[in-house]
Order: sequence, then C-alpha cells, then structure tokens
Amino acid sequence: MGTESILEVQDIVLRLGGKTILDHLSMEFWPGHVHAVVGPNGAGKSTLASTIMGLSGYRHHDGEILFEGESIKELGVDERAAMGITLAWQEPARFEGVPVERFVLAGSKDAPSERAREALSFVGLEPARYLRRAVDRTLSGGERKRIELASILAMQPRLVMMDEPDSGIDVEALDRIFEAIGILRERGATVLLITHSLAVLQQADHAFLLCCGRMLDKGPAKDLERFFGEHCIPCNHKNVPDMEELRG
Repeated sequence: MGTESILEVQDIVLRLGGKTILDHLSMEFWPGHVHAVVGPNGAGKSTLASTIMGLSGYRHHDGEILFEGESIKELGVDERAAMGITLAWQEPARFEGVPVERFVLAGSKDAPSERAREALSFVGLEPARYLRRAVDRTLSGGERKRIELASILAMQPRLVMMDEPDSGIDVEALDRIFEAIGILRERGATVLLITHSLAVLQQADHAFLLCCGRMLDKGPAKDLERFFGEHCIPCNHKNVPDMEELRG
C-alpha cells in the first residue's frame, strides 16, 4: 500500500514447552488500518498477541519486534503500554470491587470523568447505570467486554489488539464492538483482530492467515474469506499439516 508500518514482526520464533509455537513469523501492520490474524485453534494467534504485548512467558523469542521502527523486544508490558500498545483479552479480567468509572479511566492519564461517560455511551452502556457499579461477578460476560472496550476507547491507544472479540457475547454486544472498532479506525488507531470468526474477519481491511505458527497467506480480508471459511473453520487437526497441500 506504500504506507509505512507502525508495527513489524520480523522472523519471530517462539518455543514453549519444547514446542515451536511461532515459526519464523514476519508481518507488517499499517497505521490506521484494521488487520485480522485468522486461523484455526492452535494456529498461534493469541500467542502472537501476547508476544507483541510482551507478557510474562512470551518475552524470550528469536527475531525482532519494531514499533515505529524502534525495537521493543527488551521493553516490559508497562513500557509498551506507555507507547500506546494495548491488548483486550478473550476473557476480560475482573477487578473485584473496583468501580466501573475507575476501571475505564485506569489507563488514561489525567483523563476527566466525562471521558468515562463518553466511552461507556459509545459501547452502549448507560453511564448513570454503570459508573458506580463494581467490576465483579454481577456483570455478564458481554457487559465486562463492553466495559473493557470502553477503557480502551478512553485510553485512546495507538495499537489495539483484540483477542477473539466475539467470544461469549450476544449479538447486540458484538454490534457495539464492531462500532467501536470503527471509532478506533476513525481516530487513527491501528486495530489487530485475533479471530477464527468470519464475522470478525469481515471487519478488517487486511488479514494474515496462520496455521501452526506459520504464515499461510496474507492480503485483503475479503480475498482470504473463502479459503478461511472452507478450509480453516472446519479444520480440527492437531498436527502440523502439509502447507503446500493446504495452499493447493
């Protein structure tokens, strides 16, 4: 596209428990675009997001990770977050007893309380009903996902990774998440969707197809939809497949 990358993953090799999870993986992510990393369960998608975020247990890898041309390989999670990189979990974290307002503004330095109201409204949660509620087991999975997404909107990050954003939520909540992805794009953020869902893939501009930690294909999301739907969604293999056979 002729656009300078905001994030580059260069020849990443990650081994866990004696098994190669990411196998010489290289990718480039363009600023202001919605990217998807798709593939069957066990493809290495969530591991890739954890590695980019620098989570504990995912720091010792070969290869390089560049953010705006600078290496972040040696930086911790907090340092990467301070640069504007964030990860929304497949299962949102619970902070028992923490008020929703405080949770939403936790990653927004010196943010006014009005930003929490605005963010909650964007994800379809009425501020008057939720600001004083605690983030705990009384919230449904969909509510917690929306609150986590509100915290990301309030944070105004530069790179957002969403791990299986459609997991465990209803249609209304998913629609709100898709709307929020549009808001992030409009604000110039780069969004990376980790998914094995066709509906989520369709929200992306560009996609990477992974299988067993290796790059199988990449290109406009619409060009990968058919292959992904016909070959990856029904696939339940546990062993490394023949890549040339899959491509054929």
